[in-house]
Amino acid sequence: MKFTRDVFNISSEEEFNTIAMELFAFQFENNPVYRSFCDLLYKHPGDINTIEEIPFLPISFFKSKQILSGTDQVEKTFTSSGTTGSVTSKHEVLDLELYHKSYTSGFQHFYGGIQDYAILGLLPSYLEREGSSLIYMVEGLIKTSKHPQSGFYLYNHEDLDLTLKELESNQTPTLLIGVSFALLNFIEKYPQKLQHTIVMETGGMKGRRKELIREDLHQLLQKGFGVEAIHSEYGMTELLSQAYSKGQGIFKCPPWMKVLTRETEDPFHILGTNKTGGLNIIDLANSNSCSFIATQDLGRVEANGDFQVIGRFDHSDIRGCNLMAL
Repeated sequence: MKFTRDVFNISSEEEFNTIAMELFAFQFENNPVYRSFCDLLYKHPGDINTIEEIPFLPISFFKSKQILSGTDQVEKTFTSSGTTGSVTSKHEVLDLELYHKSYTSGFQHFYGGIQDYAILGLLPSYLEREGSSLIYMVEGLIKTSKHPQSGFYLYNHEDLDLTLKELESNQTPTLLIGVSFALLNFIEKYPQKLQHTIVMETGGMKGRRKELIREDLHQLLQKGFGVEAIHSEYGMTELLSQAYSKGQGIFKCPPWMKVLTRETEDPFHILGTNKTGGLNIIDLANSNSCSFIATQDLGRVEANGDFQVIGRFDHSDIRGCNLMAL
């Protein structure tokens, strides 16, 4: 049994809330782990009147449990990168077409047609392991772009430099998406002056360099690439949707994704806007897993739904996409 509502054409907050409530009821009935969690909290669909009252499953459950809403065969298992010796999260995906629809629709929502870009991926730490949902997404974007110069780069920085120069000379709209340490390593030897290229960081030094706060990282990248703003992608193994920032670390969600903040001392109390707390994410695309996730990120949500990531809870392992340590 699958959730059949179309979540990718939501046009209002009211429609989002209606589908979210329906999806909560569906996952309550079809996700044994989530059902047990809700039972422990005495929170059932009949008790819930607003999306703020929906129980948010702690993201750590993905490290020890199978989080599935359905009995179909698993098509793909995504795993988090983790740190040395840490337990990684597993997100078992029943329908890869949902993920494809989510990341392509999300990109088009913020940046327009994928086919209009050359997509360059500088993601060595992700390429060097199995199970990265980010690599799966960027690979899909590369294939969809169909540009002959789209592709991945490992440590072949000279080739990347030549490709960027050629694309710039042809005034080709280009997206360079990279993990922070690799982007920094690249510009130290090959500084750029880009006019037709979006530089997007996915966060994380992966133990390769000293962690930097976002402002310092972006300042270095802006100078090294000669651009006015650094874009960012916010996603994680346990989700099927991404939020994007076009500068200043202000993230926007696609229409089927929403971020709330919770009280740090009382995880079941949802805060109002412009207050710092733990980030809770509603990802309606994640219908075959769990759409209501309590992350280990700290942040702040503005009245218009935009949000910032400002750190992580103490004792949380630093991992994932765009999770910067303070």
